[in-house]
Amino acid sequence: MSIQFPNRSRSYSETHHRIQFWGHDQSLEVSFFLEADALERIHPDAAQDEASALRAFDANRTRIEHAAMRLYSRHAHASYTLTARDI
Repeated sequence: MSIQFPNRSRSYSETHHRIQFWGHDQSLEVSFFLEADALERIHPDAAQDEASALRAFDANRTRIEHAAMRLYSRHAHASYTLTARDI
């Protein structure tokens, strides 16, 4: 179970106030969702609009991906939601 993040794309859901990004474990694609509270914890001065949220995500991508790796290493699922306590 080794997750990697070769796909740099991400998207913001205004409805759910979260950012989706993807990881890959060999041929398996895994969806990750970063909740707004998690982003606020690591980047408190980021505004809540899409452009600001994506900039904050990009600035903290390494930290977010490490948190996603820790979560994935515990249990393999098709999707995960990262909250403030996961970061």
